[in-house]
Amino acid sequence: MHVRRAGPSAILIELAGTEAVFAAYELLTAARERGELTAEEIIPAARTVLLDGVPDPDLVFRLLPAGDKLPPAPAEEPKTIMISTRYDGEDLDDVARLWDTDRAGVVAIHTGTEFRVAFCGFAPGFAYLTGLGPRHHVPRRPSPRTRVPVGTVALAGPYSGVYPTASPGGWQLIGRTREKLFDLEKDEPALLTPGATVRFVEEA
Repeated sequence: MHVRRAGPSAILIELAGTEAVFAAYELLTAARERGELTAEEIIPAARTVLLDGVPDPDLVFRLLPAGDKLPPAPAEEPKTIMISTRYDGEDLDDVARLWDTDRAGVVAIHTGTEFRVAFCGFAPGFAYLTGLGPRHHVPRRPSPRTRVPVGTVALAGPYSGVYPTASPGGWQLIGRTREKLFDLEKDEPALLTPGATVRFVEEA
């Protein structure tokens, strides 16, 4: 674990990987709820956690165990968000070949996985979902598409995700949902936030 200053009032914690990041995020969030941490924001990423509003790096060492093997923090059961999905993506057959199965097999694996929101980024409301084992990691497309429609369900590397808006993208497209992933009219605009669990349900 490496701790660095990020400006006058922020701290960047560098960790070994997503699992360590998630454990640190849970521990720090729990500490803030107990009043032991006054961070304005706790922002996880693939290998870092940014604490905004924490000028003292030593506080991190008091709250987190040394090393990267962080135990999970005791917390309430995370909410589970169900996303109804029509599995008709342009890359569904390619993913089936990579997984050595057919379209129905891809659907069964994807809907049978309990995903977890590891972190958010790329676009407002875009969540990186972990849960697929190494056997089902897939490469990005050789050439990104100039436009991926809003609501597209996709895969890349170890992650699954849903495009909250139409945008360029190089992920493997397997389906689409009508769920709104980002809505500025709501108190919490993003449907998927770090720590939440996600299940995909095949649309009838």
